[in-house]
Amino acid sequence: MEPIRSDFGLKDQFRKTAMSMSDNIAEGFEYNNNPDFIRFLTYAKSSSGEFRNKIINLEEAKKISSNDFKFLYEKCIEFSSKTKHLIDYLRNFEKKKKTLKKVFRTLSV
Repeated sequence: MEPIRSDFGLKDQFRKTAMSMSDNIAEGFEYNNNPDFIRFLTYAKSSSGEFRNKIINLEEAKKISSNDFKFLYEKCIEFSSKTKHLIDYLRNFEKKKKTLKKVFRTLSV
């Protein structure tokens, strides 16, 4: 089998999937509000799953080495985990913010 470096279509698809993770984070951050940022973080996490699937397929097809696979897989899991923690943090923050707004509305009535 030929390695990924000589398969330009596959390499381009692989690169686009990887870039999608950071692109979604950047785009969501620019909305300047947590609900939209959370939505785009979720897209980034989904892209991480797609990337992970691609590296599994590439390793099975012998297009990347086992060492490259292990490195990329571990980084992908780490990215997904940290993104999930950030999503959870922001969701909790938004819940607390809504609760405080209700309390202040009640106090001001």
